[in-house]
Amino acid sequence: MTPEDRLKTLGLELPPAPAPVGSYVPVIQVGDLVYTSGQIPMRGGKLVASGKVGSTLSIEQAGEAARVAVLNALAHTASAAGGLNNIVRIVRLGVYVNSSKGFTDQAKVANAASDLLVQIFADAGRHVRAAVGAGELPLDSPVEIEMTAQVSKRSGQAGQSHNYI
Repeated sequence: MTPEDRLKTLGLELPPAPAPVGSYVPVIQVGDLVYTSGQIPMRGGKLVASGKVGSTLSIEQAGEAARVAVLNALAHTASAAGGLNNIVRIVRLGVYVNSSKGFTDQAKVANAASDLLVQIFADAGRHVRAAVGAGELPLDSPVEIEMTAQVSKRSGQAGQSHNYI
């Protein structure tokens, strides 16, 4: 089964790659690695949730927001790679959780994104990760995710740096 097939089996589809909300590019490819800027859980131009995990949001609500954010990161990565099936493996996730004072279950929030990547890419979805508590995140987002992925080298791009906006 391809990653696109697995995504469909899960009843999911990649959203349109969200426009950046600041002065940065959302994705850059260097050689066979694609790096995304931090992605927040935007759907249709609006946050799906906001607030601090552990006070205004539960771990489950933040986990769902993490799934939306990682799908946004995948949308950018797939755009740079020429399609979801051209993603060879997920290398790294950085997961930032808007945490209330004393909240220490950032890894549980990050697991929602990590588990989804394994469902889509099987073993190629297993990655290294950092799950970090943050005092505040942009737009009061509950989570922000950055991703690094290895992609199939495409003709004329190996070893070059490309921006995709």
